[in-house]
Amino acid sequence: MKVNPPPNNSCTPKHINVTHLGAKECVTGSCHLVQYESASGRSINILVDCGSSYGDDPELPFEQFPVAPNEINYLFLTHAHIDHIGRVLDLIDAGFAGEIICSHATKALLEPMLIDSLSFSSRSKREVQAITIKLEELTWGFELRQAFSLKEGVTFRLGNAGHILGSCFILFSFPSNSSKNDFKILFSGDLGCTNTPILPDPDPPPECDLLILESTYGDRTHPDRSKRIEQLKELLKKALADKGIVYIPAFALGRTQELLYELDRINLKIPVFVDSPLALKITDIYAKLSSLWDDEAKELNQKGDHPFDFKGLYSVKSYRDHKQLLEINGPAIIIAGSGMCTGGRILDHLEQGLQDPRNDIFFVGYQAKGTLGRRLIEGEMPVRAAIHSLSSYSAHADQQMLIDWVALMTKAPKEIRLVHGDEQARRELAEQLNQKER
Repeated sequence: MKVNPPPNNSCTPKHINVTHLGAKECVTGSCHLVQYESASGRSINILVDCGSSYGDDPELPFEQFPVAPNEINYLFLTHAHIDHIGRVLDLIDAGFAGEIICSHATKALLEPMLIDSLSFSSRSKREVQAITIKLEELTWGFELRQAFSLKEGVTFRLGNAGHILGSCFILFSFPSNSSKNDFKILFSGDLGCTNTPILPDPDPPPECDLLILESTYGDRTHPDRSKRIEQLKELLKKALADKGIVYIPAFALGRTQELLYELDRINLKIPVFVDSPLALKITDIYAKLSSLWDDEAKELNQKGDHPFDFKGLYSVKSYRDHKQLLEINGPAIIIAGSGMCTGGRILDHLEQGLQDPRNDIFFVGYQAKGTLGRRLIEGEMPVRAAIHSLSSYSAHADQQMLIDWVALMTKAPKEIRLVHGDEQARRELAEQLNQKER
């Protein structure tokens, strides 16, 4: 097994080429191209994810892609976070007219996530409506754990990645031009942690020749997740003791729903405000997809304890209500987007509350280099509010979880390429994986 080998040492046969167009050496902007030429000489171009970049992470213009957007046959989406889907509409505008393939849950989440991202664009209402219709025409939802066929004998299978609802890893099987055995490529997508509220644990990985593995937290281990509800409860009690406000910048998809689930379990009898129209829409979709929840969440729901609804929870939908919320006195908890403080209503709250020593900011997700969230965590900005980073709330597997997931393979892959991670994370994970192989 080779981990992150030089390109000329890759195990891929000559009729298959894998190019990493985004998140090759950073965390956001995931985008990968697989070019396959069949024995008959016909080619297939498959794009895996087409996401936006954050902070200092680079973004490759479409005109620099090895193939033009109108030559891409399939776009596979591992899940609906913007750093994996944020450029899909731009890709369609640039000429892509192939099939968009994802899980059923990702298909349900795709439109609200992308339409929300258009609020920052210059598109007119008519243009938004037209691109939404086009998106619906091109997108197909598929079942997990079943094999499906593409052109030229290529097959694929989606597996549960446990990152957010609908997240999947993708196994491609490409017919070989020189042997009886198919060449198999596995894209991990973003792998989730075990014991995550609402979500079933990730499926074991299938056997493959080439593994494209995420490495966001490849250089660290998360705190014990089994104790995180108690830790959150104690930290909130201390933060709210002076009757201040706890601000939680949170991703609308995934993180907000996890927080609501655990705040319901804690039951501090403190008002909780979700100040994000998108998060409220996503929470409604999560509720409708209850058949995909884990057993614990299903059992609670059957007993009448809905995971995302409790006394003292308030939805802040209109901008007028948002402006009124800026004047509220604590104690209170305010959950708002965006998760990295790169935009959204959280910016108004931080402007209002960062200089009040009674207030606290809880960061519950990865903060990319160059984002406001990263600068606040690293102390680059003078603030009087207390800053907390809760790494146990990451939706990404840590180093040991990644190693354990790879170890579940019945046979080690010939090659592993680490993507979706900073240099240090990729380097340390590569060292650990290589040691396991010795």
